[in-house]
Amino acid sequence: MNQSKDFSRFFDLCRNIEEIFDREWREADESEKQRRLETEKRAIMGYRPETDFYVNRIREILSKIAEYDRVELPPWYNNLPQAIFAELYGLAGLSPWAYDETDEYKNSSSAKLIGEKLYCLIDGKSQLQPQTISSDRRKQLKRALLMSTPKERTEKGFHEVYLRNGIRITIYSGDRTKEEQDIMVFRKYIMKEMTFEKMAQLGTIPPDSVELFKTMVRIGFNVIFSGQVRAGKTAFMQTWQRYEDPTLEGLAISTDPETPWHMIMPDVPIMQLVADGDDLAVISKSLLRGDNDYVLLEEMRDAAAFKLAIDITSIGTCRSKATIHSGNPQDIPYKMAAAVAGEYRLDINPVIAQIFRNFHFVFQLYQIPSDRSKKKLKSISEFRYDPSADEVSVHTICKYDENSKKWRWKCDIGEEKKDMGKLQPDEFKQMEEILKMLEKRNPIRENTVVYPRYYKGRGEKEIDH
Repeated sequence: MNQSKDFSRFFDLCRNIEEIFDREWREADESEKQRRLETEKRAIMGYRPETDFYVNRIREILSKIAEYDRVELPPWYNNLPQAIFAELYGLAGLSPWAYDETDEYKNSSSAKLIGEKLYCLIDGKSQLQPQTISSDRRKQLKRALLMSTPKERTEKGFHEVYLRNGIRITIYSGDRTKEEQDIMVFRKYIMKEMTFEKMAQLGTIPPDSVELFKTMVRIGFNVIFSGQVRAGKTAFMQTWQRYEDPTLEGLAISTDPETPWHMIMPDVPIMQLVADGDDLAVISKSLLRGDNDYVLLEEMRDAAAFKLAIDITSIGTCRSKATIHSGNPQDIPYKMAAAVAGEYRLDINPVIAQIFRNFHFVFQLYQIPSDRSKKKLKSISEFRYDPSADEVSVHTICKYDENSKKWRWKCDIGEEKKDMGKLQPDEFKQMEEILKMLEKRNPIRENTVVYPRYYKGRGEKEIDH
């Protein structure tokens, strides 16, 4: 529990109410104790009925305490019953951040608890907060969070937990950290309105690209969203997916339950699977026999995920979307192919060629160093494979210019993309017209084509940049 001389009456009140709950627990029978354990678990995970149960019970107890309304609250709280719930069963001083109780916290995408100190990303910078969380309270918080993941052992030094509202919590403790310097990292999505218009308003994408992206979704390209951690990859993929035909059937595969598609698109038939590594490899064959119209691959990061992405798109599946940690679009095919070829003992060049054939565009994102709360589309690249020359190439069609603070464009569309466009001629014509207009306004003036060195086409020929 947070300790502060200035708010000792508040913390004394918390302790008094905690004693009442403890007495009720001791007097309960075994079935009632089990029910309360389940209620407590769901309350801390953010389920509304269970949270309301505790808050209402706290309110009942307070009504019998004289002058309780004169107790001064710590400044990070604005409601006494909610504050006591947060201290006893909730996220303690993190609760205002987790539930967007101030404008600063509402726009803060991450928080870190290092030892007793809390840091929040505010205005793009990590700022130390006034609230502290003691060692005992952190242990209690960890135990409560792990109640939702019964397979996890509390003595294990690393855990990932998800709250009901989508907040992801990474916990490091025990031998993995220094004494009294255990760590909890909290991440949440602050972009509530998932539209291209909102992304343009935030400065993540250019305003004149909104209709272009909507058209690209309708055509059905396979796209990859790449970038560093917290670059906005997942938010961009979620937004892109929101424009997908809701009558099509999707399959979402992730290494952890980060994106609740059933909440984002509740009326769309999207099957959600959580698997990676060996587990993903085991179910891959059955997934290939599925009748899904598209696949969503979140955080591809191992050979099994890369191979599944290649295999699914190789059977003609379009409209697929994926995210990957990568700093440069032209490095992605080699990164994927090297992992797949090494794990499954394959020749790397055919795998590279397959990736260039199957995936059409890569959207590269980054966070602005001076304000890490802001994300920016850095580039859009098209992958191409020329079977007659056995060549692969990367074509930049959009690039953000740091000097002019403008996005620059090139209308350069490969033949295989034009073949896809024949199925939807009106949409493809609109895409070409928008790209030509964007290039006319702000053209890319330097070379936009790269022939990666890592690919040797035509036998032993090495292709230079």
